[in-house]
Amino acid sequence: MPDTHANLRAAAAQLWINPHRDAAAPSATAVCGTTPDPADMQAAQDRLGRFAPLLAQLFPELAASHGQIESPLTPVPAMQRAMGLPAEQGRLWVKADHSLPVAGSIKARGGFHEVLEWAEQLALAHGVLAADGDYRGLAAPAARAMFARHQVAVGSTGNLGMAIGVMAAALGFRAVVHMSTEAKEWKKNRLRQHGVQVIEHAGDYEQAVAQGRELAVADPLCHFVDDERSVSLFIGYSAAALHLRDQLQAQDVVVDAEHPLLVYIPCGVGGAPSGIAWGLHQLFGEHVHCFFAEPVQSPCFLVQMLAEPGSHPAVYDYGLTNQTQADGLAIPRASLLAAQAMRSILAGVITVQDQTLFDNLALLHASQGMRIEPSAAAGFSGPLQLREHALASAGANHVVWTTGGLLVPEAQFQEFLLRSKG
Repeated sequence: MPDTHANLRAAAAQLWINPHRDAAAPSATAVCGTTPDPADMQAAQDRLGRFAPLLAQLFPELAASHGQIESPLTPVPAMQRAMGLPAEQGRLWVKADHSLPVAGSIKARGGFHEVLEWAEQLALAHGVLAADGDYRGLAAPAARAMFARHQVAVGSTGNLGMAIGVMAAALGFRAVVHMSTEAKEWKKNRLRQHGVQVIEHAGDYEQAVAQGRELAVADPLCHFVDDERSVSLFIGYSAAALHLRDQLQAQDVVVDAEHPLLVYIPCGVGGAPSGIAWGLHQLFGEHVHCFFAEPVQSPCFLVQMLAEPGSHPAVYDYGLTNQTQADGLAIPRASLLAAQAMRSILAGVITVQDQTLFDNLALLHASQGMRIEPSAAAGFSGPLQLREHALASAGANHVVWTTGGLLVPEAQFQEFLLRSKG
């Protein structure tokens, strides 16, 4: 039996299978004092649909999709061969959130949803939107003047800040992003170009969030998007499950006991992957197996899943540095909301060396022409680490969720390729 704790301390790549997973776990799992259900997922998707005409007007890159923000589900046979994953162990797919327009990452899902939900509430309360009104009216001067009196703030290592900041600024809010030391300079610059105020903090993600939260409390007109505690983010992410279900059906992919669905999602604080995993559990129950992928120096979710009830440890407690090139995953302590939701649902966690991230990033680019960032490459280690597991059968479908990369500057991407051993 592997010693999970010893492997954590040694910063060794490993696979951990959740002993608390319950195939008969109820579909409605309490999250932060509430019990969401599939109706909440549908409500989030409906809200995004109501805003779609406005988004198509605000963002030229959404004109072709009529304001829909979605990514393709793509089979990647060349990557499967390059990885050395035989067909007898299933079929490999990419859920290409690295190509999501506007924000360029998975954070567009929950981040956009929370900003739009708050904008909707304000607009209805202030009479600039009727319940059955045309949401394009929120681009009119009266609505924008009302939004301009309010602030939207968030703490982020990069991608959530990009999603929140860009959407909030586009609607006319005063947008503020508190960035930690891990945030890449190009992400800060892009935010500033969109009119977002970037406040840089000397500490890690946890400290940036704490300081941002404290400043928001002092401003009654500030809405703080709390990545560690937000149910709106969680439900926004969960709506991705509905679209993935439709994509699987469109490609005649069956999900049942003989055809398990294995999903690998990079994990930082845990909000995005837990929302998606929760949503998939509502739809597929025991036949979906979600694995979170984390860097060996920042495995905060695995640390939390191993913790005693009531405790909230950090990766530093295992002697780890929380230093990783996967900037979006450089989180010292997991969201308790996310950990609570995943206790009986999550299939397991894989941890990955940074070098493996660069190698898989380069392999995907060479084999399939896809451009992702290092954190988005974490999930590709999953199918290989599960090769000896019974789930890795010919009927299995392995879906790697590539969470970011569209907006990475060319020079930065070339640096990523150079760091590959390939």
